[in-house]
Amino acid sequence: MTPQDLSQGNLVDNVAFLRREIDRRMRYVIGCEPGRATLNDWRLALAFSLRDRIVDSWLASRRRVREEGLKRVYYLSMEFLIGRLISDAITNLGLEEASRQALASFGQDYDAVVAEEPDAALGNGGLGRLAACFLESMASIGLPAMGYGVRYDHGLFRQSFHDGWQVESPEDWLKRRNPWEFERPEDNQVIGFGGEMREDASGRAVWTPGETVMAAAYDTPIVGWKARWTDTLRLWAAKPTRIFDLERFNRGDFLGAAEQASLAQTLSRVLYPDDTTEHGRELRLKQEYFFTAASVRDILARFRDEHGDDLRKLPQKVAIQLNDTHPTIAAPELVRILVDENGFEVDEAIETARGVLNYTNHTLLPEALERWSTSLMWRVLPRHMRLIERIDDWHIRQNRARGVERPPSTWLIDHGETRMGNLAFVMANKVNGVSALHTDLMKKTVFHDFHVMHPDRIVNQTNGVTPRRWLTACNPPLRNLLLETIGDGWTEDLGKLEDLEPHLKDSAFLEKFAAAKRENKVRLSNWLKIRTGVEADPDALFDVQIKRIHEYKRQHLNLLEAIAHWNAIRREPDRDWIPRVRIFGGKAAPGYALAKQIIKLINDVAKVINADPLMRGRLVIAYPENYNVSAAEVIIPAADLSEQISTAGKEASGTGNMKFAMNGAPTIGTLDGANVEIRDLVGADDFFLFGLTAEEAVEERKRPDHAAAAISASPALQEAIEQIASGVFSPDDHHRFSAIAENLRRYDYFLVCSDFDDYAAAQRRVDEAYRKPLEWARMAATNTARVGWFSSDRTIRSYAREVWTADTAF
Repeated sequence: MTPQDLSQGNLVDNVAFLRREIDRRMRYVIGCEPGRATLNDWRLALAFSLRDRIVDSWLASRRRVREEGLKRVYYLSMEFLIGRLISDAITNLGLEEASRQALASFGQDYDAVVAEEPDAALGNGGLGRLAACFLESMASIGLPAMGYGVRYDHGLFRQSFHDGWQVESPEDWLKRRNPWEFERPEDNQVIGFGGEMREDASGRAVWTPGETVMAAAYDTPIVGWKARWTDTLRLWAAKPTRIFDLERFNRGDFLGAAEQASLAQTLSRVLYPDDTTEHGRELRLKQEYFFTAASVRDILARFRDEHGDDLRKLPQKVAIQLNDTHPTIAAPELVRILVDENGFEVDEAIETARGVLNYTNHTLLPEALERWSTSLMWRVLPRHMRLIERIDDWHIRQNRARGVERPPSTWLIDHGETRMGNLAFVMANKVNGVSALHTDLMKKTVFHDFHVMHPDRIVNQTNGVTPRRWLTACNPPLRNLLLETIGDGWTEDLGKLEDLEPHLKDSAFLEKFAAAKRENKVRLSNWLKIRTGVEADPDALFDVQIKRIHEYKRQHLNLLEAIAHWNAIRREPDRDWIPRVRIFGGKAAPGYALAKQIIKLINDVAKVINADPLMRGRLVIAYPENYNVSAAEVIIPAADLSEQISTAGKEASGTGNMKFAMNGAPTIGTLDGANVEIRDLVGADDFFLFGLTAEEAVEERKRPDHAAAAISASPALQEAIEQIASGVFSPDDHHRFSAIAENLRRYDYFLVCSDFDDYAAAQRRVDEAYRKPLEWARMAATNTARVGWFSSDRTIRSYAREVWTADTAF
């Protein structure tokens, strides 16, 4: 059976086929009799059965690209949060019910088998999940594409809580067999660092690296909707070019004998090694160069194989997207290969590379735009540092030819630092923001001077999410209601969710919508009980903030309001309070001390509030450990309220906001990132707006007493901060949270205090709206009906048309 046969075949035939395949894989691939198989064996048998069906589509897609000479898109990203691939495969092959019945025939529970697959530890947050959504959409719309990243042994880290503090431990996702990947030793690349440069007899630069590692290629097929097209995620694992130095070992240098192997293992061990030390910074730079250099060489090898040796034609057949600044070193690497290995003049190489490269900016925070010291660059990548100087000189000459002198903000090298955001901008054909507001602010702030010099370079590509994972797969109750109400057209064209509009006034439909939400809330309640011990009433309002822990995302604003809410209930326990479950999720970077204190504060506040007998049936707080994609798939469908409360002007886009709205959760939020576009689409009446605008936030910060004034004007805020500072939530250490309190009182750059009262008022509007179940269901369903525009299919079609000039296969 082909993938198309499976997705279109009848249920009886599909069940019979899968049953035979699972039994065969169990015996001849796993080497186990079904009667003695473990849950992990069943997971592998199912995955191998599905994978082999996907491979047919994969090979056909690759063959068509070669035969038709199609332009390829290459997406370079440090992160790919792909989650459980078994879920994607089952959804896009249309085999959920067949898989359930086939496993049931062996006495196995489908949900338990699927849950046995570990999340791939390949990312941290929104950046990596966006990359995963984009790859799935590229395959679903038939765009010839490859993703490139690092095959991390341990990813970011596994989060646990010890007495409320975040504790980091290695992820172990590769300890168990990965059925999805194919090792490609024929495509391995040797990557060098350090060493020296010299000129050959013709005057051309020759770089001789001082150390080398092997980039080993591993491919994972990424199947699109109905398996009509399948693309590839290629991940690079670092391995030594020489396994063991026997001579050094025999001389007694036992550690030195394994030095190269140690470097190689370190390069692909963890995501974002701690860069607070010089050794950490060097490792991170090497890691970024390792994967981008391997990817660029792989891209060029594929181009030669399909289109010949004339690399001047690269822009016609290749588009490379740099996902944030992490892969920016790909620009001088491509220039280096064109110049040093293919005889290009430097200016021609730069112009050719610019025709290929594009850059996605994800932040307006200056500290998030990478900078490397020039001394580190000269030590690790001397040839690339020289070429960055040449690129800077080229940019100067290009602008002077137009009568433009470059302001210092556009320099590539400044005060002993190489500015990677500037390098990415200069070397990109197009630079895109990820929401309308973010793109506008890029032009006005972080890249203002660049925009004046190159007014046509910045474009907007508002983010999207794949509806296959974030609605079809993760929310069966809502999916089934949508299929019953408007058919299945929305599964391929999410814009057709607007067909729900006539049903938004139908009380019978709204009652079904509310019932679907409650079914998801029951599932989440059970999950929270197991994970946290917290009892969450499914009839309470589920108020959710799940994202990376960072001051600008303002989890502490949410928590301050929770404390104020707790105080209000204690003062008036007999009032008719709306029951509320506040759910947090997310990790803090290991070196981010204040963010880790915020995690501890959330857990300490939760301990006090959850133990208060007056709060029973009124307010509880849950913070499950180790938030990841699989956790999000349980939490998001059950959310009643989506917390998108970042300081206006700081969030580039967000994608969690889109997932929540798609699954019927109204937003409480600021006019930040894609919140602006969500509110425009769903309507102001169905969005709980609060807070300063981006422009007002800039003006507010100019007032030196803005925090003190806001606290003085708000008794509820004043009380909550005083409780934090005085040890109400930390009786064993009254000064534990003094840093958070003092930050709010004296500094408060992210304007938590300035927005507090407006946020609290918005929360009371939420309470009043939730008192009317049918009206709340209408509001929730309106969010689902009107956010089809946030499909990543739409985003990728726009990239293909406006950035990559690439055609889809169908």
